Parts: sequence; structure tokens; C-alpha cells
Amino acid sequence: MSKPLEGIRVLEVAMYGFVPSAGAVLADWGADVVKVEHAVTGDPQRGLRQVGVFEVEGDPNPNVEHANRGKRSIGVDMSVAEGREVIYDLARRADVFLTSFLPQARTKFGIDVDDIRAVNPDIVYARGSALGPRGVESDRGGYDMTAFWCRGGIAATITPPGTEGMIQPPGPAFGDTISGTNLAGGIAAALLKRERTGETSVVDVSLLGSGLWAMGHTVALSASQARPLVAPVPGAHGAPTNPLSGLYATADDRYLSFVMLQPAKFWADVCRHIDRPELAEDPRFADAAQIAAHTAEAVRILREVIKGRTLAEWSERFATLAGPWAPVQDSWQVTQDAQIRANEYLLPAGELELVSSPVQFDVGAPELRPGPGFAAQTEEILLELGLDWDRIIALKTAGAVA
Repeated sequence: MSKPLEGIRVLEVAMYGFVPSAGAVLADWGADVVKVEHAVTGDPQRGLRQVGVFEVEGDPNPNVEHANRGKRSIGVDMSVAEGREVIYDLARRADVFLTSFLPQARTKFGIDVDDIRAVNPDIVYARGSALGPRGVESDRGGYDMTAFWCRGGIAATITPPGTEGMIQPPGPAFGDTISGTNLAGGIAAALLKRERTGETSVVDVSLLGSGLWAMGHTVALSASQARPLVAPVPGAHGAPTNPLSGLYATADDRYLSFVMLQPAKFWADVCRHIDRPELAEDPRFADAAQIAAHTAEAVRILREVIKGRTLAEWSERFATLAGPWAPVQDSWQVTQDAQIRANEYLLPAGELELVSSPVQFDVGAPELRPGPGFAAQTEEILLELGLDWDRIIALKTAGAVA
């Protein structure tokens, strides 16, 4: 089965998680992605070995593999004139130039839009930034914790009142991966535009913009009512007029989530599944208005009943429940989920298992390939450019390539 971006060449000059995540998605979709790393130090992400409680020893390093699977790596020193010429040679053959470098660095190394368009006028130029391409802070760097999570409004919105500090992101590169997927989608749209019109584009995605987009419904509500959304305190039901939208603890201290936005439609079915059919005839819960008025009582009943069985028991019972519900799972439990496995959302990539990028084509998952070793394909890529071994050796001697 052909992949939608087969034949597309991407030149990635980027570091850490955000923009390389976009390259990983493009590679999943079939593009040939050449990752440019510094000829000596490589992508700093390779040195990230301690993340929270996780310590990674040896290779492959999951911190590197997630955002770099399926690529080829070349080591280039862009501060050397010969190294910049290698970049330009690669750009001449590329469909997409993808970078995370800040404006001043792009100017310094000669890889800004005008520089790359001078050697390839038809290239799609894609930039990932912290805070966007305009405004007085457009030249400031940042990470997903700063721009996506904190400045984008997520941290304050999910942190309950009275909490010391702020709720942290659920894991490393959370905003990076989401923002990278946004950037990959923008690149695909720009390629389609070029195909149809012959016109090329500069594509911009920022961590800040992606954070706001993820908060879009909440920001729209806040803007219309001129006040922030305040997170409920831990343990609160959270939906003041709907007992069937909230979290319920089970006998084994796990949780399940109900999200039935039309409680009157599903109330009787829930009552049957929890062996309390008489509640379906209870006048307190006769219709949507009565359910809303007696939500606190319904929540109390549901909490007591659901606490009486384990999550596994409820999962078996609720297999035929009409309304939407889900078990609450952690980052290890999702790896054991049969539905995740059935859809191939977690796949082998060399020695590791990695999460597949979320878009599937023709009801098939992408084939995941492991990420490259540092500069592992340098000579292979230079030979593809038509350089002979004397020239490659001269570049190595000059320190232009690894």
C-alpha cells in the first residue's frame, strides 16, 4: 500500500521535540526526512536521559525515538561555509524545509526563507516557534512547558483553587507532540496547494498557538463571559446538573468516566446495568429537568453502587452500556488496552514500541521504523547528492560534516 507522502523529500534542521515531531509524522506518512544535526554535538535531545522518575541508559532512547522515527541523520556544521553549501545542496532536492531555529540563528547560518528560496524557489518553508512569527517576542525561544502549557492557559485552567503551585504537564513533550502534528498537517496542506496552483507557502505553527487551539472552547467561553474557567476541587463531581458526566471510583481504587451529555436518554440504561432498575422509575429522575435538580442525590447513589465492584467487573458489565464511558488509565495501562492494540495505535519500531501518529489511511497503521543513530547516514546522503569520496573526505577534514 502506497503512503500519501511517498516521494516527498523533507530537510529538517531542528532540535528537541516540537519540530522533529512534525518530521516524524511526515516520515510515518511516507516522506524521506533527512535530519540535520550538529556535526559534533548532535541534537541535544540525545543527551536527555532523565525525565521525572524515568532514567534511560543506553540506546535506543525513547526520548529520541518518538520524534525521530523513520528519518535519516546527517551531521553538518552550518557555521562552516562548506557545511552551509551541503545544506543548500540538500535544499535544492527537497520539497520541504523544516526548522525550529530562531530568527537570529536562521540569519546567522544562512537558512532563513530568502536563503533557502534562493536555491529552491518552489520549496515549502515550515517554521515551528515558541510564540509565533510576529510581535515583539517573536525572537524568543521556549519549550512546551512555558509556551504551550503555562502561557497558553492550560496549567492555570486545570489547577484547582487552593493548590500550591500549578499542575504539571502529564509527561515530557506533551505540547511538543500536539504542536508537531499541527505543523505536519500545515505542511501537507501547503504541499497540496503547491500541487494545485504551483504556489509555495511559508508555514508557521507555534507552541503558544497550539496551546490556545487546544483550549479553544474554553477560551471562547471565557472571552464571551469575561471570566476564567475555574477547575473543580479534587473529588468534586464536576457537572452540577448531570450525574452521568463525571468520575466514579471503583472497589479497587480505580476510576471510570461517564460522559453522557443527554442524561435523560441514558439514565434507565445505566440503572439496569448497575442492578438498580427501580431508579429508572424514581420521580426524582423522571426527566432531564428532574435529573438536573437532583444531581447531588444521583451522584451519591452512583458513587455508592459503583464503589461496590472492581473496574474489571464494571468493564464487563458496561460492555453493553449504550452511553459513552471509559476506564481511567495511566501511561502503562494503555499499553495493555486491547482496543489500542486492535487499532495498532502502539507499534514496534526496532527494539522499542512507539505510539503511532494518529492519522491512518485506508484503515491501516503506518509502518514505524526506528530513529537514526547520530549522523548515521551522512555518507549515504552525500553520495546521493553526487559527491565523490574525495569531496566527502575534504568536507570531513574541514569539519563541515560528521
